[in-house]
Amino acid sequence: MDFPAVQVSQSPEEKFREYLASQPRAQRYTNQQRDMVVYIFSRHNHFDADQLVESLKNENIPASRATVYRTLKKLVRAGLLRELDVGPRKFYEHDYGYPQHEHMYCQQCHTMIEFQDPAIEEAIRDVCGQHHFQAASHTFIIRGLCADCNRAKVTKRRLDLV
Repeated sequence: MDFPAVQVSQSPEEKFREYLASQPRAQRYTNQQRDMVVYIFSRHNHFDADQLVESLKNENIPASRATVYRTLKKLVRAGLLRELDVGPRKFYEHDYGYPQHEHMYCQQCHTMIEFQDPAIEEAIRDVCGQHHFQAASHTFIIRGLCADCNRAKVTKRRLDLV
């Protein structure tokens, strides 16, 4: 599902550069990091670190596996990416410039489905209000089987009965 972009005051590159400069020990913004940020924010998809390493390699963008892992951690801490923990794999997605939304994760085909639901947002606000809790963010992931995998499972079950 495509959601409208959220208006932001800085590009992802500018925000990341600002984050690196604001650290207790200022870190430099390398060409590899810049190329990664440009690549990641030029498309919206869910990806894991290994997929990113492979995609960068296919695009002839030089970045070592160690640089990719380190930079992903920094991008999460900078508020540019969100980490989605779905078991043995961690997926990443845009957080900066993208509206709050939730996920359904198919445990069979590994499809990630995004959705928004005002009732969920209202429930979170209500619960936080009841507990005088100031929420900074949240991640809501429903794990199960997507429609295609569920349909295949039902078809297989019917064939087993024959």
